Amino acid sequence: MKEKELHNGSVPFLNCKDHLVSGETYEVMINDKLDMLVTSPIPPSLDEYYDSKEYQSHNKSKNALLDKLYNSVKKRSFKRKASLFHKEKATQTILDVGAGTGDFLLYCKKLGYNISGTEPTLKARKKAQEKGLELLQDINSFAGKKFDIITLWHVLEHVPNLYENIDHLKSLLSENGQLFVAVPNFKSYDADYYKEFWAAYDVPRHLWHFSQKTIQTLFETVNLKVVKTHPMKYDSFYVSLLSEKNKKGTYNYVKAFLVGLTSNMKALKSKEYSSLIYELKHTQKAF
Repeated sequence: MKEKELHNGSVPFLNCKDHLVSGETYEVMINDKLDMLVTSPIPPSLDEYYDSKEYQSHNKSKNALLDKLYNSVKKRSFKRKASLFHKEKATQTILDVGAGTGDFLLYCKKLGYNISGTEPTLKARKKAQEKGLELLQDINSFAGKKFDIITLWHVLEHVPNLYENIDHLKSLLSENGQLFVAVPNFKSYDADYYKEFWAAYDVPRHLWHFSQKTIQTLFETVNLKVVKTHPMKYDSFYVSLLSEKNKKGTYNYVKAFLVGLTSNMKALKSKEYSSLIYELKHTQKAF
């Protein structure tokens, strides 16, 4: 199955606006077979849609309070993410795909890991280089290598060649390795509440929108199995804050907190958190 087949047979679900850069409207289509949403159309050149000071992964925004909240959560999240795999006196190899400006990898380096990373955006790679970290442009540069840990923190929803990237990830994972994939979950309460204004749709930068069934099905095609899921509880608050801005044109911190809290409370039973980390391993020995 190729990427175009993800669009074939898909039917309209929502019309979503690019609130960050272009103001353009895109259809978010549903693929019932994979329980997955796809953005349509996909622009021929995506780089220009990341060119915004508001894009938090690589830049500071114009909102000082928002920056402070984002950076505070980011620092806490590094410890949380690393705790999923970290052992004392770690000497394992780790590959962070879509490493941004490299802060998570530098955190792992302090823990003793042999670090490597990729980042497609030149501006972000240059910022990482200023911190003494050389990131490669894509995972093709690591062909033939194996890593004990591979991480993708809110990256898989951005990659144009979805199946090709999943194949590459499998080929780079060592026999007993762990793959961690964090993505937004369109089955969450906050997604249902905000609908087309939900900030985690983030069209057209987010090309794919995943459910738990989607991730399981996609990775089963390369004999990788979801062994655990981990909630990202901070995401419901942050995404709700951005969604309020999309919907009303202003940051309503109180309303966003209440929606985010409700989303997490409902997820205690449903397990449908705003974002989830999927921990995957080989279903059979790799040869």
